[in-house]
Amino acid sequence: MHNPYNTDLDRNPANYQPLTPLTFLERAASVFPEHTAIIHGTIRRNYAEFYRRSRQLASALSDKGIGRGDTVSVMLANTPAMLESHYGVPMCGAVLHSVNTRLDPATIAYQLDHADAKVLIVDREFLDIIGSALELSHVNPILVDYNDSEFPISEELSGATEYESFLSQGNDNFDWLMPEDEWDAISLNYTSGTTGNPKGVVAHHRGAYLLAQGNALIASINKHAVYLWTLPMFHCNGWCFPWTMSAIIGTHVCLRHVRPGPIWDAISTHKVTHLCGAPIVMSTLLAADHKDKRLLHDEVQFFTAAAPPPERVLADMKTAGFNVTHLYGLTETYGPAVVNDWHAEWDVMDGMAQAALKARQGVRYLPLEALAVLDPETMNPVPRDGVTIGEVMFRGNVVMKGYLKNKQACDDAFAGGWFHSGDLGVMHEDGYIQLKDRSKDIIISGGENISSIEIEEVLYKHPAVAVAAVVAMPDEKWGETPCAFIELGDGQDVTQAELIQWCRDNMAAFKTPRKFVFEAIPKTSTGKIQKFILRKRVR
Repeated sequence: MHNPYNTDLDRNPANYQPLTPLTFLERAASVFPEHTAIIHGTIRRNYAEFYRRSRQLASALSDKGIGRGDTVSVMLANTPAMLESHYGVPMCGAVLHSVNTRLDPATIAYQLDHADAKVLIVDREFLDIIGSALELSHVNPILVDYNDSEFPISEELSGATEYESFLSQGNDNFDWLMPEDEWDAISLNYTSGTTGNPKGVVAHHRGAYLLAQGNALIASINKHAVYLWTLPMFHCNGWCFPWTMSAIIGTHVCLRHVRPGPIWDAISTHKVTHLCGAPIVMSTLLAADHKDKRLLHDEVQFFTAAAPPPERVLADMKTAGFNVTHLYGLTETYGPAVVNDWHAEWDVMDGMAQAALKARQGVRYLPLEALAVLDPETMNPVPRDGVTIGEVMFRGNVVMKGYLKNKQACDDAFAGGWFHSGDLGVMHEDGYIQLKDRSKDIIISGGENISSIEIEEVLYKHPAVAVAAVVAMPDEKWGETPCAFIELGDGQDVTQAELIQWCRDNMAAFKTPRKFVFEAIPKTSTGKIQKFILRKRVR
């Protein structure tokens, strides 16, 4: 059938430009050049300077022969250089690979080789570990070391050019490159790699553009908001907030280390409006010495992911002046793609009812086209009964381009036309999803499926428990039984017998852990519990 709307109506430069978040910075510098873009200690940089320095970085990289499809790796803390890299690297057509600063040398070496890194920009704080990684790797990248003026280190990386010197070689009026196609890669982020080598998640300009705007719309972030960097920028490109803040002409407050005193100081001094982080950041805030805490005159928005915060933490955060919103996503979805969208009528419910609602991951982000809980075998939706478990799956423009150099992993992840998250959950009647476990974390005991998250939720309600992690422990009779690792709160004490009774009083007896281990629980730099380490221990 003839479609008149497709006749003589073609794309051309006048009506089509590839979507890219890089244009957010160009617009911010054009419209609000004097507005403060970055605060870092005594450093204050406005949007004109931010844009100029980002173009200088792009120019300097281009002069070294870096261009489209090349990888620039960076190992940086939450500093101005990391923000500049989020613009300057893709402005020369290259792909930004942000390295987790907590990784071991062997894993870093693997990533540098797999990504075929052409340039490595590294903070001097991490020289020892990156030196060891370079000895193990096969690539020979151009080296640039960043000496933070707020945290100066005299030692230099052998063979490296100092960052400011490297920048000075670039043209601050560089005619930077738009992507040829919005499907072009903008960044490369590696998964945790708990089973085998980590996978390289490729993000494209279109997805970054849409997720960055989605953050602002979903979170109702106002123009000129002030964002505090307590979330590592290496984690899913800081959930795209390096680009979001330029879209709303906001201010980045950089924070090299996540420590309670500096966080409270920054929130009070700079009138911070928003920050993100894992539940451990909330615990850090709440555990601060009384002398470090500040009275907040305006409510601060805190966005958290990972496991649902315990009810008492939510209550304490509210008392301290924070409103907590629960998000959910993966590296493969550019960070958060699901939000617990709160309904005003829920405010009148009691604390227990509100906590139950807050524990749900929620509904899809605005730029995500589809979110579902499906039976992974039949690919049919599970009933909306809040009980039947299926796999959480995503579809849309904020799903990754794919895994770098790993076709089999791509085929598996995108089977059936959906991205398979590997997370198991339920769909409630109102369309809100709730995670129940990772597929590998479900405990099968005597033929019964036991959710480790359900047990953890019960344990978190005990006043003595600060952190809980439950994994499967081999059992000759039952196949597997739950084993709980526990961190106690300051000054708290509880016995295994007391926790066993607590679990039996609050859930089905067969789900009660057979063993409790009281010790520090291993976590990633973003606060996620490393269950693969715990599983190895109990085996």
